[in-house]
Amino acid sequence: MKHKINIDGAQNVEVSKPIPCEKSIEEQLNIMEAYTKAHKDSVGLDKAEREIRCLSTIFPVLFRSLEDDDLIAGRLDFLPIGFGSVTSIGGVGHYCVFHKLRAFKEQLTNTEDKKRVDALYDYWQEHDVKAIYCQDVLTDDTTGRFIDCHYPFMATARLSGMMLNYKRLMREGIEGLKKDIRQQGDNTFLRASYEAMELLQKVIDKQIALVQDAKQNASKQRLLDLQLMEADLRFIREQPPTTFHQSLQLFWIYALCAGVINYGRMDDVLGPYLQNDLDAGRLDEDEAYRYLKSLWKMIENRRTTVNGRIIVGGVGREHPKEADTLARIALRVCRDTRYVEPQFTLRFSKDTPVDIMDMAYDCIGSGATYPTLYNDDVNVPAVMHAMRVEEAIAQQYVPFGCGEYVIQGKSVGTPNTLLNLLKLLNITLNKGIDPNDQKYKAGPVHVPPCEEFKSFDDLYNTYKEVLDYYFDLSVDAQLHSYEVMNQEVSFLFTSILMDDCIHRKKALLDGGVEILGGTNETYGNINTSDALYAIKKLVYEEGKYTLAQFHEAQMADFDGYEHIRKELLRQDKYGNDAKECDALANDLYEYVAKGIRQRGIQKGLGYYLIVISNNQTNTDWGHQTWASLDGRKAGVFMNPANNPQGGAAKNGPTACLNSLAKFQAKYHGGSVQNIKFTPRMFREDREKIKMLFQTYFDKGGCQLMVTVVDHGILEDAQKHPEKYPDLIVRVAGYSAVFVNLTKDIQDELLSRCLYD
Repeated sequence: MKHKINIDGAQNVEVSKPIPCEKSIEEQLNIMEAYTKAHKDSVGLDKAEREIRCLSTIFPVLFRSLEDDDLIAGRLDFLPIGFGSVTSIGGVGHYCVFHKLRAFKEQLTNTEDKKRVDALYDYWQEHDVKAIYCQDVLTDDTTGRFIDCHYPFMATARLSGMMLNYKRLMREGIEGLKKDIRQQGDNTFLRASYEAMELLQKVIDKQIALVQDAKQNASKQRLLDLQLMEADLRFIREQPPTTFHQSLQLFWIYALCAGVINYGRMDDVLGPYLQNDLDAGRLDEDEAYRYLKSLWKMIENRRTTVNGRIIVGGVGREHPKEADTLARIALRVCRDTRYVEPQFTLRFSKDTPVDIMDMAYDCIGSGATYPTLYNDDVNVPAVMHAMRVEEAIAQQYVPFGCGEYVIQGKSVGTPNTLLNLLKLLNITLNKGIDPNDQKYKAGPVHVPPCEEFKSFDDLYNTYKEVLDYYFDLSVDAQLHSYEVMNQEVSFLFTSILMDDCIHRKKALLDGGVEILGGTNETYGNINTSDALYAIKKLVYEEGKYTLAQFHEAQMADFDGYEHIRKELLRQDKYGNDAKECDALANDLYEYVAKGIRQRGIQKGLGYYLIVISNNQTNTDWGHQTWASLDGRKAGVFMNPANNPQGGAAKNGPTACLNSLAKFQAKYHGGSVQNIKFTPRMFREDREKIKMLFQTYFDKGGCQLMVTVVDHGILEDAQKHPEKYPDLIVRVAGYSAVFVNLTKDIQDELLSRCLYD
């Protein structure tokens, strides 16, 4: 009998503080039991039919009351048991978040109620989709679950980064979608999809009732907003939207039901409705600002931390003029709200209006950390190559999470696999054994003692063999995540708005989506290349030390070997425009990127690409990674994404960006570049900074994420967090309130160079 793997415990990085559920404890327990009963009673039914039965127990009941300043309806609670797409809000498919269910149990006082929770816990141990997946792929040595950082490789099941085809929703409306579904014929998936649209209409009915409740004690001014909300909810229940407010409302309700937490190119979706209203005099820009600001708050209140992506700008939009109208208002909202979410993004090209770029720099300079900047002149050709798609499709790329790309409405690209390149190098230097726990983790690869590596190529080639083994593990784990999720659920709401599930009559992961891809998050890339460079120079070229001496110092965490550590730290480091050092970093990058990509293609994926991302995993994984031969001590954070290790970039921002621009974007599926400036420099030297950024983008820079903060502010915020409740910083692919981060994450941010 196979050893049962316990997946209880945190399943994702949680930085934002969730808003407590509006339902009473008894109501929450009843809903979870109803969901569980529907799941249990549906055994033997098709997955789509089971899904719609389960969804009907949580929708619309989990929707909560309006807040006093809401201008669109739609607030949704989440419970430890339910249905979802991602672990950021609940879980994946039919889920149980076990540690949260245990915490829920602690709130109960009645013994019988606690037994009811125990029964739920026991049932979902066997039926939680992620638990089923983990039983198949997790091991005692090579593969851990996200976020168990003892392992060199982590795998998970999730459906991150779904950016739906909202244009289709706007064009057809709910009744139009129902008609389209009926016209495709009859199978279980189509019948369940039709029922999902009827359920969506019930959700809208619930919103109407909640609006009516809010009208009872509303002021005259508030009553005007509520009357519009009610009228527009009634309209979109039966008709495609015709106004900006209606389109905004329909998009939001659908996104909540689908469980998606990234939204995509909303300027091109909503811009035409906004422009029509402005042109007809139904709306002015101040009113549009109010509506978008309300959407910003709704997204922020979902508290998904690394998500909530809204993208504006860039090439390939169907309605560029109208979209730019919305983009300008969105930039104002972003500057004024300074929320952690939405993760607001500007795609730009050489044709982007100058005033929009200036507004973006003003927003960044205000300390908002947004928008993140994505260079279409580099990214569109890169996506064409990386994903093997034509230009028109590549133009619809959108970033999500920590920088990964998907094609809006056409591709799945969820990052369900993660590799620690630095831990794997340490394993290679230590006869295949992880120094952290003394377990052999090199699989079938023969790893000799380090003194037997007679040349740098001997070491590098053995390391590549270890990497190859883990590349194979990763692509198989990625594919199996799709197999397990598809076995259990159809993701009905998501499938309906993804090309071309309805016309293919198949669920998203059952052959319905046009492009089935994926991404692999890589960590410690730069620590690894810096360590390899130091070994190459000091051992094999200059002969100052033997590799055995280096390894001895490394295994001692440099205690008693401080002279060796100083020598390692003195070597050239990535981030300083050092030719040889950067060349080795690029060589490693291309080996990993091409190796992962080729395995995905061979296994039949549309694409499988690395993403050089960061979501504080560089710090968490660093805690479980031994000292490294770039001079880093054991347990210290690893470098963030594609950036140098904290303190390593010493030659100024131009040199740093020159290093960052050397990785060719066509081999990856997203890469995060972070940089920090003081407000003085960003304000007084704005033209120089714009020239600096433009040179970086002209040289091939694909993306940039900028934090503007004063000297000493972060240090003071560590000591006096009560003074800085709203201080936002860029962690990597996402922003966060600095004082909500743990001290180790704060320390990593403090280690990054601040340019002035």
